[in-house]
Amino acid sequence: MADIVPNPGQPAASRFTVLANMPNRQKLGLMVIVATLVALAASAWMWSQTPDYRVLYPNVSDRDGGAIIAALQQMNVPYKFADGGGAILVPADKVHEMRLRLASQGLPKGGISGFELMENPKLGTSQFLEQVNYQRALEGELARSIQSLHAVQSARVHLAISKPSVFVREQPKPSASVLLNLHPGRMLEPAQVSAIVHLVASSIADLPAKNVTIVDQNGNLLSSPSGTVNTASLDAGQLKYVQELEQSYTKRIEAILVPIVGASNVRAQVTADVDFSLVERAEEIYKPNATPSEAAVRSQQTSESTSSSASSPSGVPGALSNQPPAPASAPLTAAGTGANAGTAGASTPAPTPPVNTRKDSTVNYEVDKTIRHVRQPLGSIKRLSVAVVVNHRKEIDASGKVTHKPLSQTEIAQVTDLVKEAMGYNKERGDTLNVVNSPFNVTEPEVIPEVPFWKKPETVLLAKETGKHLLIAAVMLYLVLGVLRPLLKNLAQARPAPLASPQDAAFNEQAVAERSQANISYEQRLQAAKQLAQQEPKLVANVVKGWMSGDER
Repeated sequence: MADIVPNPGQPAASRFTVLANMPNRQKLGLMVIVATLVALAASAWMWSQTPDYRVLYPNVSDRDGGAIIAALQQMNVPYKFADGGGAILVPADKVHEMRLRLASQGLPKGGISGFELMENPKLGTSQFLEQVNYQRALEGELARSIQSLHAVQSARVHLAISKPSVFVREQPKPSASVLLNLHPGRMLEPAQVSAIVHLVASSIADLPAKNVTIVDQNGNLLSSPSGTVNTASLDAGQLKYVQELEQSYTKRIEAILVPIVGASNVRAQVTADVDFSLVERAEEIYKPNATPSEAAVRSQQTSESTSSSASSPSGVPGALSNQPPAPASAPLTAAGTGANAGTAGASTPAPTPPVNTRKDSTVNYEVDKTIRHVRQPLGSIKRLSVAVVVNHRKEIDASGKVTHKPLSQTEIAQVTDLVKEAMGYNKERGDTLNVVNSPFNVTEPEVIPEVPFWKKPETVLLAKETGKHLLIAAVMLYLVLGVLRPLLKNLAQARPAPLASPQDAAFNEQAVAERSQANISYEQRLQAAKQLAQQEPKLVANVVKGWMSGDER
């Protein structure tokens, strides 16, 4: 008997008839194949729709991790674990939303308890436990504040606070120890360490800054030892000021020389000796007195007294002082000798009594006095040392050959004068300047080739996404056309034709004839029927027999 081969042009009802006539084993196999294809298609679609997971919180403690997972489950948000369960991952489009929603619930708490320890006091708590809880709350709040710094991953604070007592005259000062766990590749600057020290010292009463110790996770002491003050070294602000000052002078020198020699043909370095000592001086200076004509008179006082007295006994009382005066005697002269001598002696006048005169004069002059209060500015420049290197001049001849020639002495002198003016050269201050003309050994810059379009990250990402979808489509097409269709065809071809009645055989033969000779004319079909009767007489006899049996019914 001939096998029935399904034709693509066969009606759908005929195909369903073929499927209905299959044995149960073939039907079961066909169902398994279809189910497998559907499962593969669903898996491919789900794989293509798999969300990109991003880290929600890294390094989560077990307590916070459990609370976060419970909250995610309540919100029906998928999650994954990474880094051995230390990190929680959620879809990339929900990271920021989940952080905000979890933050509204106070998650994660970070494993540090602050003043929430004091919110629910227990009945019967002793004063000692209250003090311990208060100290723990202080430590937790300080640790949270320190963790807010970008470079700090986690922090622990230990406080040593003595219990006040009325029996102790001098109470010991409290102290604090801070352990910092920094992010990988991060470090704290000295100013940040000092800020942490002052933060802790300002949060605890009577806690001096020198009693705060800061240590990192590697055991390095970040804060200065207690009680040591290094006055010889400069602090960070002073060092920064010196660097900015030197850079400012360097930019000045290069800016004035670049238009002359070119941007890449000059190098300058400046070393500044800066005095950071703070000096305050008070002077009181007295100058010597000037000449009377130039001096300023403050005050002048003059007193004059005159006194006269007749001859009277005077002297020390006694015999010698009570002697009468000696008789007056005239000098013997030529005119006095002779008869006129007595007359002359008689006409001599009496002696004039003595006169005492006293004159006092006092003049007060202004005294020169200078009072000076001098405060020298902090950070004054004591000395500048400048070194400038100028490249040789590049010349190109008519043939295009490049040569380098040194600068002339006149040009070097001009460069030196310009640098002196730019730096504010002061010989009395001790400034030094050295200008050197030397060829530069410049390395040619490496030319980095442009990244091709097909190597750019965004192109690679787009190619990956497109390739993933094309791969899914190709697999589905292969499964439908390469597996399912040939399998259905083989099942239909392998099914043996059932023993049909003459009427069915005639119908089948007629259907075959109609399909094969649908467009043939009547004469051609008649000729084909004759040839078929000659070649297959048995088949024709069966057809006729079936017709006859059908007429009888």
